[in-house]
Amino acid sequence: MAIDKSLQTGSTGMLLLKLLEGRDLYGYEMIELLSDRSNNVFSLKAGTLYPLLHSLEKQGYLTSYEKAAETSKVRKYYSITSKGERFLREKETEWGHFTDAVNRVLRGGSACVRA
Repeated sequence: MAIDKSLQTGSTGMLLLKLLEGRDLYGYEMIELLSDRSNNVFSLKAGTLYPLLHSLEKQGYLTSYEKAAETSKVRKYYSITSKGERFLREKETEWGHFTDAVNRVLRGGSACVRA
C-alpha cells in the first residue's frame, strides 16, 4: 500500500537521527537501512536525503567526516551529536503523543495502550 507523502513530512529527520543513534552511516547506507526497516515505505532519493542531512548538521544535531572505504572511495559519514540525541528523545516523545491522539480519534475516542 502506498503511503501519502504528506504523512511523512516532518518525521524524516527524526528517522534519520534514529538510524544514526546506532552507528555512523554514509548516505547510501541510510537510504537502504531506512527502506529495509520500514518495509520499503520510506524510499528516500539522494536529492531528498542530503538537504535533510545538511540541515540537521547546520542545527548541530549531527556531524560529518570523510573516511576512505575499502574500495579506496572516500565516503562522507554522519554521526549524531549529544544535542541530536536530546532532540531525538523530544521528537520521539512528541511522536508518541501525536500517534496516541490520532489512534484515539480513529478508534472513536477509546484509550490506546502504548507498548
